[in-house]
Amino acid sequence: MHRFLAFVLGVVVLTATGVTASADPPNPLAEYHSQPVRWAQCQGKLAELECAALVAPLDYTAPAGDRINLVISRRKAAAPGRRRGVLLTNPGGPGGSGLGLPLFLANSEIAQVYDLIGFDPRGVGGSSALNCRVTPALAEPESRPPDSEFVKWAAEAREAEAACQESGGGIRRHISTANTARDMDIVRAVLGEAKINYLGYSYGTYLGAVYGTLFPDRLDRSVLDSAVHPEWVWREQFRQQAVAYRRDVEAWAAWAGERNEKFQLGRSWEEVLAEVEKVAAKLHTAPIGEYGRSSFDGTLGVGARYRPLWSDLASIVVKLRSGEGPEKAAAAKAGQVLADTGANELRSGVFDTVTCESDWPTELHLYYEDMRTFRERYPYGFGIVRAAPMTCTFRSFTPPEPPVRIARNGYPVGVVVQSEGDTQTQYAGGPAMAERLGHNLITVVDEGKHGLYNGNACVDAQVNRYLVDGALPGSSTQCPGDPRPDVPKDGEGGAAPALSPDRIQAYLDGRGLSAAMP
Repeated sequence: MHRFLAFVLGVVVLTATGVTASADPPNPLAEYHSQPVRWAQCQGKLAELECAALVAPLDYTAPAGDRINLVISRRKAAAPGRRRGVLLTNPGGPGGSGLGLPLFLANSEIAQVYDLIGFDPRGVGGSSALNCRVTPALAEPESRPPDSEFVKWAAEAREAEAACQESGGGIRRHISTANTARDMDIVRAVLGEAKINYLGYSYGTYLGAVYGTLFPDRLDRSVLDSAVHPEWVWREQFRQQAVAYRRDVEAWAAWAGERNEKFQLGRSWEEVLAEVEKVAAKLHTAPIGEYGRSSFDGTLGVGARYRPLWSDLASIVVKLRSGEGPEKAAAAKAGQVLADTGANELRSGVFDTVTCESDWPTELHLYYEDMRTFRERYPYGFGIVRAAPMTCTFRSFTPPEPPVRIARNGYPVGVVVQSEGDTQTQYAGGPAMAERLGHNLITVVDEGKHGLYNGNACVDAQVNRYLVDGALPGSSTQCPGDPRPDVPKDGEGGAAPALSPDRIQAYLDGRGLSAAMP
């Protein structure tokens, strides 16, 4: 573990005139910590914020060497008299730009008391960017590809890794979670703060935990929303996404089975899934409109995550079973919603580097065995993507240090927020992160969303109380998620809401879910 801070040595020198203690060794990062911050109005959509450019060492073991750019943003506390410091934020990724996050939080309670700080991590956006050359697609984006296609998936990952290494320049091996955490401490220092507070989503939870491990005396309050599992860094994290999609689909199927009088898809989750598989087989041989088997599998995975869409999802299955195509947007544009499954993140230069900071298996037969299992068991939401070879399978660089073993030793108890049906960071990650760090856990029950704070009223109230007033929620508390559709169970009477055009897409657009998620 590198702290790169001067360690005081109590060297005592005896002289004829008395006892003298030597001066502290110089701080190798002093130049970075003391650099001036020149704030100016951000550009474009971020014009409501201030932005500034900083420098940081490319390699923290050689801070006098090459430097990189870091871009940060700020929204000052709206109530200066109540200000209690800075809140650094990160939206996830790895590879997500965080400059705009203070705008997302601008109307929250925490914006009253904190200077909200966003930043583009090293390798991202306005900071010194890691840009990897795009390579041609070799494999068809199928949710259930035959064995004969597996070698193409592997070849595509190998080519992408080679292209990223060729265009990664001298910075790639220094793009890591630990170095981003060290950059955060430079931001803290130049802002003149003894400690930071922190809010991180998704991958940002792991980044915050790493910062607290490396700099426990520099972290005050912290909220980790939709947490990475500390034991799943990184391959298992992706494999478990497929498991989470399957669980959401099974939960939806059980709900639909209790409403067979309305949907006629079966009376149990097993019967409903059997009907789903019949529809998938039919679409494989005879697509309907935009729907083939793969887009149908994608729709099932995404639709099952969001409970308010369950009635619409069942109606889509019914229509496709009858040979009728659903309304244009009622399918949530499944082909485009691949962004929500994570498939479009796989070629991000930072994503394909940070996720390689841990070792991945190199034996292709292990991936192929997983792909066969996932093809059969986890087709929904393109689960097979999580089992396939990735760039890290063919990693062409050696990380300069192993991943940080996270722990909490000296900074205050924080808060972890996790939803039960989250597919990006499976629910188990929340309890595991809370246990590892000794944090308090807020569980959002019966919910599939990823990223809860500033969107779930119950979570907002508890997190605000903690970040503003310092009052922790219970050690393990619950908040409700978005409600399921008001469709009566069999025998309860009443009418279900009709499937309306654009309903699913409107729901996703209203929550920013049709764009890529961290």
